[in-house]
Amino acid sequence: MLFIGVDLGTSAVKLLLMDENGKIHNIVSRDYPLSFPKPGWAEQNPYGWYSQSMEGIKELIKDCDKSEIAGISFGGQMHGLVVLDKDDNVIRPAILWNDGRSVKETDYLNKTVGKEKLSQYTANIAFAGFTAPKILWLKENEPENFTKINKIMLPKDYLAYRLSGVHCTDYSDASGMLLLDVKNRCWSEEMIKICGISEEMLPELFESYEAVGTIKPEIARQLGIKDSVKIVAGAGDNAAAAVGTGTAGNGCCNISLGTSGTIFISSNTFCVDKYNALHSFCHADGNYHLMGCMLSAASCKKWWLEEILNTNDYAGEQSLIKKLGNNQVFYLPYLMGERSPHNDPFARAMFIGMSMDTSRADMTQAVIEGIAFGLRDSLEVARTLGININRTKICGGGARDAISKKIIANVMDLKVDVIESEEGPGYGAAILAAVGCGVFSSVQEASGKLVKVTGTVEPEKALVEKYEERYQKFKKIYPAVKELYQVFAGGNIWDTEKI
Repeated sequence: MLFIGVDLGTSAVKLLLMDENGKIHNIVSRDYPLSFPKPGWAEQNPYGWYSQSMEGIKELIKDCDKSEIAGISFGGQMHGLVVLDKDDNVIRPAILWNDGRSVKETDYLNKTVGKEKLSQYTANIAFAGFTAPKILWLKENEPENFTKINKIMLPKDYLAYRLSGVHCTDYSDASGMLLLDVKNRCWSEEMIKICGISEEMLPELFESYEAVGTIKPEIARQLGIKDSVKIVAGAGDNAAAAVGTGTAGNGCCNISLGTSGTIFISSNTFCVDKYNALHSFCHADGNYHLMGCMLSAASCKKWWLEEILNTNDYAGEQSLIKKLGNNQVFYLPYLMGERSPHNDPFARAMFIGMSMDTSRADMTQAVIEGIAFGLRDSLEVARTLGININRTKICGGGARDAISKKIIANVMDLKVDVIESEEGPGYGAAILAAVGCGVFSSVQEASGKLVKVTGTVEPEKALVEKYEERYQKFKKIYPAVKELYQVFAGGNIWDTEKI
C-alpha cells in the first residue's frame, strides 16, 4: 500500500509518497504566494492551496501504481482562519498564523475575559496568532463577511474538505484555535459564546489518525486513483512533525526549525504551566503535549543571509563560524513579535554586543545562537513543571546543517537525535494515513517502527558550560528592552488604537 502525506506550509505545499514500510518513494513541492496587505498582516488564498495540492499530487503519483494508494492525510500550518459561506465558497483570504492584526482582540480576551478563565475554558491563553482573536477581529472590522460565515475551518482541513466533502478537523490542530476544551477534547461552549458564533459553524472533531471519509469520486477520477482511498484527519504541523520524528508516547521531545520554531514535549497526561507560557494541546497520538513556539526560527537565518548579506550561500557563511561559546554578540529572534514564552506581539529582533572587532561570522553565529536561546526559554518553563528531558529529535529545514544541531545540543544540554527522514509534517501525515488505513494499531506503534535514528549529536561539557553563561546573559536582554518595544511601536500597525 502507498500513502500520501500533505504538508501544507506557509510558502509551499510539500507532498510525500510513502509505503507501509516507511520508505519514501517521491517528494513534490509546489509554491504559492503569501500576501501582506498591511504591515503585520499575513494572508493566503485557500483556492491556491487546493489547486497546487492537486497538481502536486498528480506529479507525485504519476510513476507509481495508483491502485496501491490507500490513504491521504495532512500536516498543516496551524491557527489560520478559513471562513466559508452557505455554499462552501471561501468568503475572504485566510488570515494566517503569523498575522498580528488581532492585538486589540487578544488583549480583550486576556485582560477582559481574563487569562484564568481562558485557561479554564481551553487550557491556553490568547495569542495574536490564534484563531479566536481573528474571529473577533472579523466580527468587528468586516461585519458583512462575518454575517456570511457558515463554516470556520483551519488551513489543512479545507484541503480535507475539498477531497472528502466532510467539514472536519482534528484535536491537535483545533487545540490552537482557542475554541477547544483541550482537557475534555470538545468544543468550549464558553468560547463559542464569547466569539459570537455557533457550534454548527465549527467542523466535526476527529482524532488525527481517524478516517473522516473517502475521497470524492470526481476527485478520484481527476487523480486516477480509487474512490475507496481514505481521507484521514491529519494534524497540526507540529504534531504531524512529532509523529514523523517518532515523538509519540510519554516524555518524548522534538525540536522543529521551520519558518517558526517549536519545542514539542509529548505526554500521556494533561498538563498546564502556571503562566500558560507554553501551549497545552492535544497530540496526534490521542494524548497531549506541551509546546513552546517561537514565531521566527529558520526565517531569521533566511532574513539575515538573503536580505541583509544578500547571499544564498548558507554553507559558505556558516563555515566561517569558528568560535562556538565565545561570541560576544547576542541576537533576539523576534522578527514577527514572539509567542512562547513572552506572548509579545510588539517584540522585534535586535543585535546587541557588537564592537569594532565584530565579524560577519560573529553576526551569523549570533543569529543561530539566538534561535537556540529562544527555544531554551520554553524548555526552562517545561523544567519548572518537573519535566526532565535529556534528548530530543530534530527536524525542519533550519536543522539540516551540522552547526545548528551542534549549537542546539550545547545551548539546551540535550542529546540531539538525527533521523533518517527529516521530512517532518509530510512524513508524519503519511504515517497517520497508514494508521487510519489499519496498517498499524496506533500512532506510537507506527512511528516507533518506521522512524529510524541515524546519529546523535552529543553536548560537550565545556561548551555546555560556556553556553550556560551566555544564556544567563541572553535571558536578561528581553526584560530590559520590553518597554522600548511599545515605545517604538507607536504610530504603526502595532498601535492597537488604530487597528
